[in-house]
Amino acid sequence: MRQIVLDTETTGLEVRQGHRLIEIACVEMIERRPSGRHYQTYLNPDRLIDEGAKQVTGIEDEFLLDKPRFADVVDEFLAFIDGAELIIHNATFDVGFLDAELARAGEHYGRIADRCPVLDTLVMARERYPGQRNSLDALCKRLGVDNSARDLHGGLIDAQLLAEVYLSMTSGQVVLDLGFESAPEQGVSKVVMPIRLDRRPRVLRADAEESAAHERRLDALDKSAGGSSVWRKEETTVH
Repeated sequence: MRQIVLDTETTGLEVRQGHRLIEIACVEMIERRPSGRHYQTYLNPDRLIDEGAKQVTGIEDEFLLDKPRFADVVDEFLAFIDGAELIIHNATFDVGFLDAELARAGEHYGRIADRCPVLDTLVMARERYPGQRNSLDALCKRLGVDNSARDLHGGLIDAQLLAEVYLSMTSGQVVLDLGFESAPEQGVSKVVMPIRLDRRPRVLRADAEESAAHERRLDALDKSAGGSSVWRKEETTVH
């Protein structure tokens, strides 16, 4: 089973007010194991970022001026996610922005639901922990996921954290034991769809700043694991 853990950052909270995507980040899992492949890109939104969004993401308007527009990357993004199950926290928010961008890019792109089933981990968490805070940070604390490297919201770090949260919520195993063999989870809906790629996806490489943040995150995972974490081992295997 191929799953894509997805996170986005935006210029503001309301897509109906014309706010746009400024970052998309995806982490691939195959049979509940990180494959080492990811897709990440910043986007030029052709509008200013709200001050509140700047404080949350740390992304400034000037940083995005030379970044691609969504229409420039839509084909490679869709090639990366097509046929996979998307795992998203508060999926209504992210999918709403993605669908708005797809509509701007052209009617022939359709909607996210036309391409991928979506699993919303916020809905899952609310069912499992009713009456409790179920933000990503709250779930990390509740499930023992180390998020000490998350000073600001960043797409790739948040997607990796969400992958660990999802595996913990659906397996009952310790969060860093990503390589175990387990029986099918009770009460968890699984959708298997054929994968059809018209062309090989192009994986965008992180820049120096993103790579440094990624390494800090892996260092924190290594410390928590008391050695090399599974993310580090998988990354080493892939490269």
